[in-house]
Amino acid sequence: MAIDTKRYKDRIEHQSPNINLVPLLDVIFTIMIFLLVMLSQNPMDQPQNYTPDQISAKPNSQSGNSDYYLLPLNGLHKVTVNGVDYSDDIRNGAVAVHTRVMDEGQITMDSSTGTITIQAPEDLQDIAVKAPSSSSSST
Repeated sequence: MAIDTKRYKDRIEHQSPNINLVPLLDVIFTIMIFLLVMLSQNPMDQPQNYTPDQISAKPNSQSGNSDYYLLPLNGLHKVTVNGVDYSDDIRNGAVAVHTRVMDEGQITMDSSTGTITIQAPEDLQDIAVKAPSSSSSST
């Protein structure tokens, strides 16, 4: 049995090409969305106009400058400064921490064990933490 290739070639030559534009449009729209998202982002190398209060992780005082900031922790029962136990200074699950300790030291808070571990500079060890004052001002 012979294969009729001439009839097959004639049929292919008389067919018009069929081009499907849907995949092409999908790719174009995907590239456009990607470019729009990328171009709408702010570059990170531009300097931002943040104040020092916005950059610092230190809590803000509502009544002016203070030497100590309240550091609360749910279930707090142990505070150590450079390995020395200061748990007697805990009041209502919080302790007051000196601002220089927050700037120059390292504070590790662990809510699962209820502990705060502070590594303070040696000259601040005695004043690093204190019991929070129980008086509150009302305005």
